[in-house]
Amino acid sequence: MSTELPPVAPEVLAEAVENLTARLRKKLDDATAGCADTAVREADGSVTFRFGEDALVTLRPGPAGTVTEAGQATCTCLLAPRCLHRAAALGAAPLADAAPPEPEPAVTAGSEQATAAGAAESAGADASAETASAEVCSAVPGGPAEAVPALTAAQLGAAAALWHAAAEALAAGVTAGGAVVQAELLRAAHTARLAGLPRAEAAALRVVRGLRAARERRTAHRLGDLTGSFRELLHTAGFLASGAADPALTGTSRRAYAAGGSLQVHGLCREPVLSATGYGGVVTHLLAPDGSRYSISDVRPGGLARARGAGRASVALGGATLDHAGLARGGLRIVGATVSAEGRLGAGRGVKATPLPGAPWTDGPAAPLFARPAAEAVAALLADSADAADTETTLIGCDVVVVGPAGDHLLVREALPDAPLLRLLPAHPHPELPHTENLRRIAAYPGLRLRVLGRPDLDRAATLRPVAVGPVPGEPYTLRLPEEWLGRADLGYERLQGEHFPPRDTAAPATGPGPVPGPASDAPDPLADSPLWRVRRLLETGVAGGRRAVAEAARGTAPLAAYGPLRRAGLTGAADLATALAAEADRRPRDAFGRLADPSPDGYAWAWLAAATHLAGAERSLVAASWTATPSGATSAAP
Repeated sequence: MSTELPPVAPEVLAEAVENLTARLRKKLDDATAGCADTAVREADGSVTFRFGEDALVTLRPGPAGTVTEAGQATCTCLLAPRCLHRAAALGAAPLADAAPPEPEPAVTAGSEQATAAGAAESAGADASAETASAEVCSAVPGGPAEAVPALTAAQLGAAAALWHAAAEALAAGVTAGGAVVQAELLRAAHTARLAGLPRAEAAALRVVRGLRAARERRTAHRLGDLTGSFRELLHTAGFLASGAADPALTGTSRRAYAAGGSLQVHGLCREPVLSATGYGGVVTHLLAPDGSRYSISDVRPGGLARARGAGRASVALGGATLDHAGLARGGLRIVGATVSAEGRLGAGRGVKATPLPGAPWTDGPAAPLFARPAAEAVAALLADSADAADTETTLIGCDVVVVGPAGDHLLVREALPDAPLLRLLPAHPHPELPHTENLRRIAAYPGLRLRVLGRPDLDRAATLRPVAVGPVPGEPYTLRLPEEWLGRADLGYERLQGEHFPPRDTAAPATGPGPVPGPASDAPDPLADSPLWRVRRLLETGVAGGRRAVAEAARGTAPLAAYGPLRRAGLTGAADLATALAAEADRRPRDAFGRLADPSPDGYAWAWLAAATHLAGAERSLVAASWTATPSGATSAAP
């Protein structure tokens, strides 16, 4: 079993790589690849790496367990600290978070995204880099046409440097995005943090982690996730570098809490939080009588064990005597509340809280969540926010009829006339959490009526990730939960057993109020049926193989054959942008001596971002349409 390495601050690694000579940089990837196997944990808590007989690298993490200063990494060779050994050891260690992570539920592989439907739809095949840049910026709410605060000179410089590093990394792709490319991104990310651009820094760190996962071929890596991370980074850096910024893109390094006065909140459910950087905990969702949403979270280092145990940890709020399990089915009356913009409740000194009796989903503030069709709730969610990050933590409710398992998901139909089929996926797929097992048990009861509270997955067609379920009032063939559960089960903490389900002989025909469901394979999926997959494949090819791989698509007659189906389906904007991207990737003008006349990757990066932004907006529209009973026929053309 390999030794667990301490996390390293991004700026420490970036400085170590920057101090290397050009000759040593060429050897860095090979040196980093195998050095983790030589790591040894010493009695004093330090970690040592042996490089031959004369070089011993020692990492001495600080009290928080992280290497945050250059002096905490030493080497015994003559070239230290500007040596290959030290940089390789630092590069083998995981990246530390620049700041404590936001206590968001880690439920999907997706990352924060800022997309706009129809961005750059009118761009032609001969669109220049400047035109693509203007289209991307103008398509996003809060663009230069609106009154937004100007950036400082330091922020403009940091954003421009981050854009350049991101464009270079995109042009290199995973195949050439080794330690040196990653270090340039880390250096630019650190500059962005110092300039007060925490969101840009976070986007850069996600890209670096994605490049590492791809190059190490980790099982959890998904090329689509890395593509989304590149889109977010380029969009954020490019927009900031334009000279004006929406505060949502600038970001805040610490969550600000404001006085919220007196509040009365009731528990909805709780769910485990498990981040990729070793943090674990719980978040409990709350509702006020007026429908306002709040939450209380408890997230700390500890990973899976912390996430599993925090479900019954005490609520650290104003002397409340509840734990999170009790709060999820109870309530609080809070005096002197402090609330963040996202609705998170803070535990300030003046906050006082007393417990309140809980309310079932059928009564009180939770009842309206299940009163309207899921399609309306999703449409309102998309209309209220252009930022996917604002939708990833919003829960919606609906009553469904179980159809049965289908591949990696559970197929259900909303209990409404002419309702579409919906897919239920685990809110967190970790095998040690009970989400997957609970859905598997539910799938064994076709026709079961179920009340579901979950988070729509806006990267998939008509997909909901449930965090809690309950019985449907007045239905005989539904869940039979213990009275103390107050009519709901938290799928991340409670395990459904056979006694929680009705006898099978009481099942009614699984027709529901709508038509009889067909086979799972017949469930419509406008996203999968759309020829937009051709654009997605081109973008992901660029992320995996870099600019050179995309350029191959521009040679010969391939573009005409590849994007003809897009034009026949009416997706001319997507076809034009994909063609322009391939042409820009292959545009390598040279002077009379054979040298590149325009070596800058900016034009290629803008063309890639324009296509990626358009694709994200188009796919978001298809996902929204999939929640209705009749998907758009124009997007289901044969590929």
